[in-house]
Amino acid sequence: MKFYIGCSGWSYSGWKGPFYPPNLESSEWLGYYSQIFDYVEIDSSFYRIPNQFMVKNWFRKTPDSFRFTAKFPKVITHDKHLVDVDKEVQVFLNNIKPLHKKTLALLIQLPPSMEIMPGLEGLRQLVPLLDKRFRYAIEVRHQSWFQDLAYNFFANNNICMVWSQLAGIRTPPIVTTDFLYIRFIGDRSIDEKDFGKIQKDRISEMNKWAGRIKKVEKEKKGGRGGGEGEEISLAMIAANNHYAGFGPGTANMFRSMVGLPEVSWTYQQQQQQTTDSSLHFKNQNGKRQKRLTDFIE
Repeated sequence: MKFYIGCSGWSYSGWKGPFYPPNLESSEWLGYYSQIFDYVEIDSSFYRIPNQFMVKNWFRKTPDSFRFTAKFPKVITHDKHLVDVDKEVQVFLNNIKPLHKKTLALLIQLPPSMEIMPGLEGLRQLVPLLDKRFRYAIEVRHQSWFQDLAYNFFANNNICMVWSQLAGIRTPPIVTTDFLYIRFIGDRSIDEKDFGKIQKDRISEMNKWAGRIKKVEKEKKGGRGGGEGEEISLAMIAANNHYAGFGPGTANMFRSMVGLPEVSWTYQQQQQQTTDSSLHFKNQNGKRQKRLTDFIE
């Protein structure tokens, strides 16, 4: 199984110092990020449809081996609830097309209020509009979706049901395609200004998710609706800052849990009254530094 593990978004001012060098311009953040992680989930596409100039910039600033997933715009999912969205879907898919070769999947994130009905009816109208060159994943946030009716629809249309962990809901580990998409989301209790450090101990929870992935990998099956004997070839994992406080730290810990080496970056230490909670990562010069897991607060 090929893993792509990274963060949900990269444009966070709270990462300046703990992740980005303090003097690095925001226009250079993606290029810097892509030298450390090989995957990112585009969060900004949820808030507005990106134009082609922006999309081509994302392609240009990242290495050939770098990969993206991108959220469907909320005008499609949250504002119009999948109804009469032909124009918006066409514009979004056309604008994201220059990133096709680096895109692992497009994410359809549904609002918490959307139940399985009329959600499925909206998806039946949406599926014919989709560009088959992309993979698709769907994140449902209402308990009514957790039944065979939904699982079979996703499997029949080759749509991955995202495994996500939010404050009040945890998706059952049902597999509907030959790839997995896991999102560590959490709640909104951590303020954006504090996004530069791990603040919640999520190790036990993440170990359980890692165990579920390993179980699927071992069984080499698609699970319910995935087809007997169908191997899972790909897993993408996106860590949100709200989950534990620091997306890069969460992603790094999960890499270790699935048997991948932790990535490293140079921590730019800022002036502080104390250094007890300073996070130091091993840089290429081999300076004495500690692992992130030693600093869970």
